[in-house]
Amino acid sequence: MRKLEIENPEFIRLAIQEEIARSEESRYDHRLHGILLVCSGFSCSEVAEMLGQSRRTVQYWVKRFEQSGFAGLQEGFRTGRPRAMDEETIEKVGRDLRLPPRELGYSQNLWDGKLLSHHLAQSYGIQLGVRQCQRLFRELGFRRRKPRPVIAQADPEAQRAYKKTPSSGRQRRR
Repeated sequence: MRKLEIENPEFIRLAIQEEIARSEESRYDHRLHGILLVCSGFSCSEVAEMLGQSRRTVQYWVKRFEQSGFAGLQEGFRTGRPRAMDEETIEKVGRDLRLPPRELGYSQNLWDGKLLSHHLAQSYGIQLGVRQCQRLFRELGFRRRKPRPVIAQADPEAQRAYKKTPSSGRQRRR
């Protein structure tokens, strides 16, 4: 009998790993398979390579299984870090972001992560990093806009002639 082969096995392996990660049940089953392979005589390193996990992860599974049995392989409750802002504050920040920064006393024309971080610290006493502020923009439904750079002492007529997009009302040259 000839050996069966799957086309594009690396892609399929990644897809299966993503599918396993989607639900608690499949992650539990995945851990069970790992323990089963260790019980069958495979080392944690071999099992890790087969299942696409790190050796240390498989060692954690074995340790938890030995300590707590099947319950040790179940998903545990994870609280995570509490949010820095409550829902009311997030709504207030959303209203602030709908205003131009100049109306709130800032010199910039557009909001960015750095300005929002500064605004949160000044107005609400909340310390958030620039990257977290960028996530907050996305969470609130804003998208990033970047102003076109303006070259100092440049000729405005030459700039208009050079622009890729025509001004409104002008026809594009063919």
